[in-house]
Amino acid sequence: MATFLQSSVEKGSDMVQDFFCSTCEEEKLEESADYYCESCVKFYCGKCIHLHSQLFKKHSPHGRSDMKKWPVAKKVEDFLFKCDVHKEENLAMLCKDHGQLCCINCAFLNHRYYIICFVFF
Repeated sequence: MATFLQSSVEKGSDMVQDFFCSTCEEEKLEESADYYCESCVKFYCGKCIHLHSQLFKKHSPHGRSDMKKWPVAKKVEDFLFKCDVHKEENLAMLCKDHGQLCCINCAFLNHRYYIICFVFF
């Protein structure tokens, strides 16, 4: 399965790359992806897209100018659903009084006197 996001910040780099080429990554190279193919569910750099296009003539990869057709990165999705305080916990509730999403731990520690609604993700 393609790695949808591997942040170079996570690897200790000052340069941020949002998507890596799936083919290059298999070869332990960190090349920024310029294209995404929905048919393959993979990302490609400028060099690799040429080989892909020769092999799969009916595929229609999307370039960076059409990133709205790229998937939301799994790591970004996971990040958005994690509690800021308890990094290992998913957001599960909404404190109506504070207008804040929180995990079960936060709900118990900081929001237990307020009305809490369950949010199902």
